[in-house]
Amino acid sequence: MKILVVGSGAREHALAWRLAGEGAEVHVAPGNGGTTEVAVNHAVDASDVPGQVALARRLGVDLVVVGPEAPLVAGLVDALGQAGVRAFGPRKKAARLEGSKVYAKELMRRAGVPTADFEVFDDAAAAKAYVRRAGRPLVVKADGLAAGKGVTVAADGGEAVDAIERLMERRQFGDAGARVVIEERLLGPEVSYHVVSDGERFVALAPAQDHKRAFDGDKGPNTGGMGAYSPPPMVDTALEEAIVEEVVRPTLRQLRAEGQPLVGALFVGLMIVDGRPQVLEYNVRFGDPETECLMARWGGSVVELLDGAARGDLSGVEPLWSAPASLCVVLASSGYPGAYRTGERIEGLEEASAVEGVVVFHAGTRREGDAILTAGGRVLCVTATGASIAEAAERAYAAADRVRFSGRQLRRDIGWQAR
Repeated sequence: MKILVVGSGAREHALAWRLAGEGAEVHVAPGNGGTTEVAVNHAVDASDVPGQVALARRLGVDLVVVGPEAPLVAGLVDALGQAGVRAFGPRKKAARLEGSKVYAKELMRRAGVPTADFEVFDDAAAAKAYVRRAGRPLVVKADGLAAGKGVTVAADGGEAVDAIERLMERRQFGDAGARVVIEERLLGPEVSYHVVSDGERFVALAPAQDHKRAFDGDKGPNTGGMGAYSPPPMVDTALEEAIVEEVVRPTLRQLRAEGQPLVGALFVGLMIVDGRPQVLEYNVRFGDPETECLMARWGGSVVELLDGAARGDLSGVEPLWSAPASLCVVLASSGYPGAYRTGERIEGLEEASAVEGVVVFHAGTRREGDAILTAGGRVLCVTATGASIAEAAERAYAAADRVRFSGRQLRRDIGWQAR
């Protein structure tokens, strides 16, 4: 089977690695310095919809797997369908679930999905007045896509007002911040939950937990994710059943009822409040770095999972896990998520990969001759499996410490709730 994976991060490397391991001929566009080890890279930007369609047709692929959210929101799957190319991922209308926080919150309300109380504003003065009246901790979210950085969990009213000014007045993320959602701040552990849907049926994957803050102890600014592990111990059988019955089924049912069934991955970001799930956000693609943990643990056929969803028939596909636990540690450039340098030479990748149960996925790298250089904020995702989270963590950190590049930073407490 010939498959094109769209994207350039560790999520795409993990997917390509699994697909190639099952014997598929894998192409990645644009890919990174690590995907060249398992696939053929093509220099087409992930958000270049005409370019991706042309590449898929030229290669004659059987399936396109779209990794990042931006091309999904831009309608890449619609364009591929019009060209007669099968794709894994939602069409543009369903992708609004991630492309617009306002649309997502309103759909939660229509579907009866548990979530924090919220208000929507397109006027900065009105939004700031609301914050000052509220007198309680709030969360401010840009309506549109902001590369995972458009959310401020405000400790007080001053931080909330500052977030409104950055988003709505200074337009830190352009038009994404023209409207904001301001919602009640929930307290509790966060959980990432993924399902793969064919529009009617779905396969539930294992829960995971991401670590968004830059520094140990969940301190510092939010990032795209500094590590993750699976499964989190707080998700027992009863809680997982509640997530499926109170969140997943009503969401997919509502999308079908509104004429936009979701085909692809639904990733639900949850806060567990007093033992019950509350939805923080929806994503319509696999999470990153959660995907790295899930692909390392998965024991079934990823080709059957993704292609079955794209074909509209997941009947007979069951979740299978080959490892009890997995954990990944992100190695980032100095200064991330702020300004950072690139072009640093990376050493020790072979030594890291030699650690039992470890695979190193590339996030922001590029290949220059025989050298691998840094090319992004998040550089590598060192992922390990184990009999427990503690064993997976021991292996992942042993491998991470064998990798060397100037300015390397990482968190030392990934999976702390389970170790």
